[in-house]
Amino acid sequence: MKRVSVIIPNYNGRPYLPTCLSALDRQTYPREALEIILVDDASRDDSVAYVRETFPHVRVLPLERNSGLAVACNRGAAIARGEIIALLNNDTEVEPDWVAELVRALEEHPWAGAAASKMLLFDRRNVLHSAGDMVGLDGIPRNRGVWEEDRGQYDEDRVVFGGCGGAVAYRREVWEALGGFDEDLFMYLEDVDLAWRMQLRGWGTVFAPEARVYHHLSATGGGTLASYYTGRNTIWVIAKNMPTPLLRAHWPKIVKAQWRIARDALAAWRGEAARARLRGQWAGVLGLPRIWPKRRAVQAQRRVDISTLEALLKRAHEDHA
Repeated sequence: MKRVSVIIPNYNGRPYLPTCLSALDRQTYPREALEIILVDDASRDDSVAYVRETFPHVRVLPLERNSGLAVACNRGAAIARGEIIALLNNDTEVEPDWVAELVRALEEHPWAGAAASKMLLFDRRNVLHSAGDMVGLDGIPRNRGVWEEDRGQYDEDRVVFGGCGGAVAYRREVWEALGGFDEDLFMYLEDVDLAWRMQLRGWGTVFAPEARVYHHLSATGGGTLASYYTGRNTIWVIAKNMPTPLLRAHWPKIVKAQWRIARDALAAWRGEAARARLRGQWAGVLGLPRIWPKRRAVQAQRRVDISTLEALLKRAHEDHA
């Protein structure tokens, strides 16, 4: 029986914790093999006191200052005892078999370094938020099936690019080999970056359709924060991870996608989120010099052939053309 450590990054998420932690207490996976860790990212509410009093079996790791989701997840993984590291947003409710299904997916698919959950909307539980994440030839990440009614249309297609970091499980040896999340990303797309590095090293991600989780969208983030970091980090993740042959072949798609995002933001200039997205894109471009050393390190460790990776990216691009 593999030990599983569920890591929950938390920032001012007190209203969501009763639902999130109670659902974990209802897991069918053996309690003795399940560890729950809440990493509190210097919340200003009473999250830490509440969890310690109400869920004393939960390990609480308070951080002294707000360091971002990537750091919180890394700190939680560093103290975790599990062979499987499962990340879970605090604004979720998982079904009782969630842990068991993620473990089963990894056991049945030894090629996979990670297992992606089926994420559905909290208030419309038949609507998908993610049936696994994909990345297109233009470098843009996509939630497979987002906003679609869940009819099981993705349940048989188990190969995805990565798992949404809000509910995903990683083999510990893969997480440690890759060094976890890139903390320079702070938050947003840290999961896509890790999925890229997994793919380049030859580890895939399997979609586990029975590992169901219901998610409040952007409950502890979103708005201008999400717009800025998504704008910046998209550029950094492409620059860091996309192999040179793919950059050469598909740079027009990449540039076109970034221009389209900028154009739409300019058209909505009066909105704070639109201005934040533009600031993020600009910060992404200005920050490219700090990405080059990381790119060299990542590309030097690539083990997968370009044609295999290109075929996976092409699936997402064609679906959203």
